[in-house]
Amino acid sequence: MAESIFSLKPIAHMQSDFSTKFGIPRQSGIVDALRSTIIFEPEFRNPEALRGLEGYSHIWLIWGFSESPKDTWSPTVRPPRLGGNIRMGVFATRSPFRPNSLGLSSVKILEIENTAEYGHVIHVAGADLMNGSPIFDVKPYVPDADSHPDALAGFASPGNKPKLRVDIPQEWAECIPEDKLDAIIGILSQDPRPSYQQDPGKIYGMEFSQMEIKFCVEGKTVVITEVSPIRK
Repeated sequence: MAESIFSLKPIAHMQSDFSTKFGIPRQSGIVDALRSTIIFEPEFRNPEALRGLEGYSHIWLIWGFSESPKDTWSPTVRPPRLGGNIRMGVFATRSPFRPNSLGLSSVKILEIENTAEYGHVIHVAGADLMNGSPIFDVKPYVPDADSHPDALAGFASPGNKPKLRVDIPQEWAECIPEDKLDAIIGILSQDPRPSYQQDPGKIYGMEFSQMEIKFCVEGKTVVITEVSPIRK
């Protein structure tokens, strides 16, 4: 069979609170408090393209791992969930290091808004995309076809890693906007550290919504040690 070459062009990009990869949930939908906005490129800002979407509660996003482009690929990768020391087949994982750097996420529609600056945008919950990530397609989520309650999750079963408790001292809680607090708690409770790093004395830093949030992990508790604005 002759080789086919497909050319993809972004139809939109994601506007989110993540300016770096660190801290982004490992899957979509696990931190429902996260708020993001899909902004369409000028060529695709035709409201007719969204006609009927208001009848759906969720959508699929096909997007690009813009920070993980590679000209080569490996048949195996090291999933963080397994500690970064065990190799699994790339097609058995959702690693960004793939033959084609495409991501797939299911997100909840919060609102379709007509804005003066960007035309119609889609506000969503639970996205796992970095700010500026290119989006190549938007498709409606259809429960009858897309939901499989009895499906097996392999080594990605959520039961393998329980949530952590999050402790925010009052002095730092006062530095976090109220509308961002639940999202930060949700992110940290999932333990964003690489699985191979378990040093209880190590301080980690995560950029989120123009803040740098420093934290450490003590046993089963994440403790925020500092919150400061990002100066650029």
